[in-house]
Amino acid sequence: MKILVLGSGVIGVTTAYYLAKDGHEVTVIDRQAEAASETSFANAGLIAPGHAYAWASPKAPGILWKSLFKPDQALRLKLRADPHMWVWCWLFLRQCTEERARVNTIRKLKLCVYSVECLDAMVKDTGVEYDALRKGNIYLYRSQESFDKGVAHMGILQDHGLELKVLDRDAVAATEPALAKVKSRIAGAVHAPADQSGDARMFSRRLARHCAEKLGVNFIFDTRVKRIETTGDKVERVVTDGGARTADRYVLALGCDSPIIGRGIGLKLPIYPVKGYSVTLPARPGDAALGIGGVDEDNLMAWCPLGDRLRLTSTAEFSGYDRDHCPEDFRAMFRAAKELFPEAADYDRPDYWAGLRPMTPEGTPILGYARYRNLLLNSGHGHIGWTMSCGSAKVTADIAAGRAPDIDLEGMNYH
Repeated sequence: MKILVLGSGVIGVTTAYYLAKDGHEVTVIDRQAEAASETSFANAGLIAPGHAYAWASPKAPGILWKSLFKPDQALRLKLRADPHMWVWCWLFLRQCTEERARVNTIRKLKLCVYSVECLDAMVKDTGVEYDALRKGNIYLYRSQESFDKGVAHMGILQDHGLELKVLDRDAVAATEPALAKVKSRIAGAVHAPADQSGDARMFSRRLARHCAEKLGVNFIFDTRVKRIETTGDKVERVVTDGGARTADRYVLALGCDSPIIGRGIGLKLPIYPVKGYSVTLPARPGDAALGIGGVDEDNLMAWCPLGDRLRLTSTAEFSGYDRDHCPEDFRAMFRAAKELFPEAADYDRPDYWAGLRPMTPEGTPILGYARYRNLLLNSGHGHIGWTMSCGSAKVTADIAAGRAPDIDLEGMNYH
């Protein structure tokens, strides 16, 4: 078939790969000049089934409420006069029960594990390099109380097949020698050996090049999608600022813009942006260099070595489509990072960034056909889209081909 993919983030590019591998004639449209120039540009870098916990949990409402008065919270709410934000927040709060958090976590984990399998096969097929590390990730706790809670919490992932190891402070130092000097400040950690990390932007752009050169995918950049036009139960065309485009099938993979474009054709997609902050620093070589990615759970600060760079990320901010940032926004993550690995990077040479993560209330993406028989959805991957990208793309290609997906999607945002 002739298939038009809207969006060239890691979701759109991986979708194009699988569709092209199936023999379809694939075109990808994006408003940016290159692939992975928005949400996938400078994300955390962690490929993390070990961090598949649902954000909507019993403790989330209290954290969000506190953030209205204490802006230093890692999970922050900045209310706006946006009815779509209020509707989304209501749907999110409905997921914040113990049972819903358990169910959503299990569903996220299933897709994450499958997606890593797909990623490994894709890398083997394409040879794409992206500063990958395959040593697992560590989830580190500063206090004994938080460590005990973290170990108890990990049972839900272990019970559903994910290998996790509990590390005391000495084992943490052995796993990541760069933390040896500060091990007295660490209560312990959980190590997820199957986790990985890597640069999502580098991966997406190199995979896009592979798709164009080896699989014949046509990438059209600097072209904005204005609207989708339909007749009856069928999409007729996509109108862009460069003219109209037609295809046999269409894939909506525009991240945070998917619900905006979808509203024009009657789709009510429960996707809303959650802003995240990252900073990329020159990594220092030698004994101080970090060799494994991880998360400081007490401060919700993630770190990820990317070749000669170190990526730090933090904060989930519900603040609409605002991408603005200032150095003050990064103070907490700098403080946490310098306490753990003060010599791992050149902190005087920061490259700041803020991006929007397309979240659903459940935390799982929306996949499959929408109300139109030739429109597929692959949107709403939230904070763990890099992890879920290849699996979601493979599922999308399977549905387009009329195949049953390799994993059971019952109960997910699947149509």
